[in-house]
Amino acid sequence: MFTFNKCEIDGLYEIEPKIFGDNRGYFLETYSEKDFFEAGLTMKFVQDNQSKSSKYVLRGLHFQKQHPQGKLVRALEGKVYDVAVDLREGSPTFGKYHGVILDSEKQNMFYIPEGFAHGFCVLSDNATFAYKCTDFYHPEDEGGVMWNDPAFGIDWESVCPGIMENVNLSEKDKFHEAFSAEKKFFDLKGNWIGN
Repeated sequence: MFTFNKCEIDGLYEIEPKIFGDNRGYFLETYSEKDFFEAGLTMKFVQDNQSKSSKYVLRGLHFQKQHPQGKLVRALEGKVYDVAVDLREGSPTFGKYHGVILDSEKQNMFYIPEGFAHGFCVLSDNATFAYKCTDFYHPEDEGGVMWNDPAFGIDWESVCPGIMENVNLSEKDKFHEAFSAEKKFFDLKGNWIGN
C-alpha cells in the first residue's frame, strides 16, 4: 500500500501511500508495520505528536541527545517544507540536508531516523503537522542547530518565498548554536556521542 523512495542521504525515505478515492472522499493507510518492516524500516513508534502552525512559522532544527528520535512526518492539512540534516559522525553526507515538500493533498510522508536534526516551515496559510516518534519527548534532552546556518546551505527562500523576512520562530529556536564540522553529535547508528 506504500511506495518507499530512498532519498539521496542514507536512511531518509519519502513514502507515498496508496489513496483510494471516489465521490464520497478517500481512504488510505498512514502506517502499516508489516509493509514498513518488509521495506526494511523496522523502527518501533512510541509517541504521536501534532502541531498547527500558520504561514512562515519555522520549527527547528531540533534533535534529542540521549533519547534520539526517529520521526515519520506528514502534513494533515496544508503544505510544509520539511528538512533533515545529517549529524552522524562518519557519514559521507555529514552536515548535508535533504528537504521534502509534504502536501496534505498528496498525503506523502518523510521518514527521518535517529542522528538527524529536523525542522520544517509552513508554505500554506495554515498547516497541521503530525509525526510518529521512536522515543518519548524529553524536554531536558533537547538540542538544536541554527535553522539558517550557512554551513548547511538550506535554500528555504526558493521553496518558501518571503521566509527570510517573515520567519516566525519560537524564542528557543532563535538561539540554537551554529554548526561546526568539528563538533560531535551522533554516531552512524544515531547514538549520541557529543557533549
